[in-house]
Amino acid sequence: MNYGGHFDTEAKQEKIKELEKLTNEQNFWEKENSNDIYKELNTLKNTLNSVEELKTSIKASLDTLELLKVEYDEEMKELLENDIKDISDKLDKIELELLLNGQYDNCDCILEIHPGAGGTESCDWALMLYRMYTRYCEKKDFKYEVIDYQDGEEAGIKSVSIMIHGTNAYGYLKNEKGVHRLIRISPFDSNSRRHTSFASVDITPIYNNTDINIEIKESDIRVDIYRSSGHGGQGVNTTDSAVRITHIPSKIVVTCQNERSQIRNKEIALNVLKNKLYQLELEKREGELHDIKGENKDINFGSQIRTYTMHPYSLVKDHRTNTENTNVSKVLDGDIDEFINANLRRGV
Repeated sequence: MNYGGHFDTEAKQEKIKELEKLTNEQNFWEKENSNDIYKELNTLKNTLNSVEELKTSIKASLDTLELLKVEYDEEMKELLENDIKDISDKLDKIELELLLNGQYDNCDCILEIHPGAGGTESCDWALMLYRMYTRYCEKKDFKYEVIDYQDGEEAGIKSVSIMIHGTNAYGYLKNEKGVHRLIRISPFDSNSRRHTSFASVDITPIYNNTDINIEIKESDIRVDIYRSSGHGGQGVNTTDSAVRITHIPSKIVVTCQNERSQIRNKEIALNVLKNKLYQLELEKREGELHDIKGENKDINFGSQIRTYTMHPYSLVKDHRTNTENTNVSKVLDGDIDEFINANLRRGV
């Protein structure tokens, strides 16, 4: 049976045959995009397997329903209800996976967090967001590496850049780009007053090597070497190995201090810079500002995409979809799927 639309299994099977033919070619693994092809092949196979399993479950449930019509049994009815709930959950999961069909949704990504208006309060808020996203990655089995981390002067962080690897990492996280607002009783205020803090999140896809053809002239960049700073108990090297690259024409600044080797930090920073420059080129040539980068907004009141209120009541609200959750602690522990899923469905 072919369901058509997103569930066009025949089209997916044809695509699998094409990709398998490529993987069987001699010297396949020597190609620059071999990993991307293999990744796409596995994603398609997993999706088709999930659809087939779902079809089998639906058929079994229909058979059970027919039996219940002939002879009612309370225990069988309860089993059927549980099966239907399981089918509904699996269907939701498949639907979301099929919505991740944007040109760059299957890419890994770079997530950056910067505090906004609010001083120490916002630096602490940026640290809370950093923990939220790393916990989310752990729940999704995404691998992540911190490529730059700048401590705040009194508390929290000035900025952090995280490279995230996983199936559809960019597709899931792309709608997290924007300003996040926190309302709480300040732990830094001796008078226990309520404070509002802001931090911005930026998401950039890590484009495939074959997509990027950006030439960076030595004369266009300034490379600064400085001492790495440790954070969070992680043993980041404290020698002069951290690298900051400033692209003079675009004013883009990229830093990396994760590796012990200055050469390796420079290599990673240059790759990140290439991704950012490629993104700018796409926006210029194809007008993809809204699809890839989203709207640029000031990091202050009125520009937030989501508000996390801890006082005088407990509520997290996404202002784009009106999705709400009263368990702020759970959300800040990385349970943000409902917000991400609602935004993915927003364009359907």
